Amino acid sequence: MTEPIRCPAILIAAPASGQGKTTVACALARLHARQGRRVRVFKCGPDFLDPHWLALASGADVHQLDLWMTGEADCAQRLHAAAREADLVIVEGVMGLFDGQPSAADLAQRFGLPVLTVIDAGAMAGTFGALAWGLQSYRDGLRFAGVLANRVASDGHAAMLEESLRDPAQWQGALMRSPAFHLPERHLGLVMSAEMGDAMARLDAAADALAATALGQMDAQGLQAWAVDFAAPACAAPAPDLLRGLTIAVARDPGFCFIYAANLDCLRALGARLVFFSPLADASLPDCDALWLPGGYPELHGQALADNGAMKAAITAHVAAGKPLWAECGGMMALFDELHSADSGSFSMWGVLPGRVTVHKRIAALGPQQLAVPGGTLRGHTFHYSTCDTPLAPVARTEAAPGRKLRGEGEALYLAGPADNLKASYFHAWFASNPAAAASLFLKDTP
Repeated sequence: MTEPIRCPAILIAAPASGQGKTTVACALARLHARQGRRVRVFKCGPDFLDPHWLALASGADVHQLDLWMTGEADCAQRLHAAAREADLVIVEGVMGLFDGQPSAADLAQRFGLPVLTVIDAGAMAGTFGALAWGLQSYRDGLRFAGVLANRVASDGHAAMLEESLRDPAQWQGALMRSPAFHLPERHLGLVMSAEMGDAMARLDAAADALAATALGQMDAQGLQAWAVDFAAPACAAPAPDLLRGLTIAVARDPGFCFIYAANLDCLRALGARLVFFSPLADASLPDCDALWLPGGYPELHGQALADNGAMKAAITAHVAAGKPLWAECGGMMALFDELHSADSGSFSMWGVLPGRVTVHKRIAALGPQQLAVPGGTLRGHTFHYSTCDTPLAPVARTEAAPGRKLRGEGEALYLAGPADNLKASYFHAWFASNPAAAASLFLKDTP
């Protein structure tokens, strides 16, 4: 059996969302990448948006880790593979350290990852120490690498925060409040890095600020305090070549950008050839056997989608020809007759599915779910602000992850096209959870 791989690793957590985990994870990755180290970063949970920033900061693809959705064996394999090639592995947590089932703390404990807690200290002083102590003391068996104060007002404020700690050795420094490295947000999370003309400048500013802290001054030798032994995972069975010889066209642009890098890897491992196109900018589809419309922000690009009649005709023709199409969340939204947003107005969409999509101010559905399809059951999640009103009857619905409950019904799976070749749902699938089931989404004759 392959020997364990020893590599410095850190999980960056917080007491809640919005504390600055992504900023700190990006700053740490960018700082060490600039110094010539090989950095690999992961995101805990099903997030699509943070990985865009983390990938820009580290210069490498960012994969998701989730003990249920991606699975413990998948997490072990990805961490071991990263440790083989990296000088530092960074995992950004999700929500608060102990939030969710499973939580970031569960992941850290399972793999022995030291935890750095980031606390937004902008409106606190002595309570900072109590919060840091509580996070470190709440559960036995977690390794801690210290605490970093974020959005600090001044050097004097930082001194008060440091003095509040029971264990001064836990102090990793303070990041001052600064618009120079603020990462803007909107309804589904962070604004994508590709939309920001100064994205790298923001990351460099964050790295520069972090360099002045104890955390940022750790060199290669200092990083060894975070060393983790990543055990070699059991050899996984090779993916069946169910998509051998097929070309799958994947929509990828600012309107359709919620794509797990691991899903692309899975399709390639199944034998598919992938080509990419832009529903916003292109007038035709690439030559392909099947089509994938992933999630994204069609509501932000309603006019451009409505104006691109050539793309609407191409997708309509693809479906009419009986070719497979898998549309998830935003990809499905664009297929309906109409899309309405209180912020942007109403737009005519592609009209392949009958009905109207309405984007709301509040979340309509959120959480880990699973969906049974002809090839088996896929794990994944749902996160959307819109609802659809359609005469189509669902052929199936998602179920909650084990130990979780759904609020209302699960996400609908719709079929359309001359041979039920169009499959659509709000559900975001993690293809590697069941490659045969993933393949069935792109095959005319499902296994």
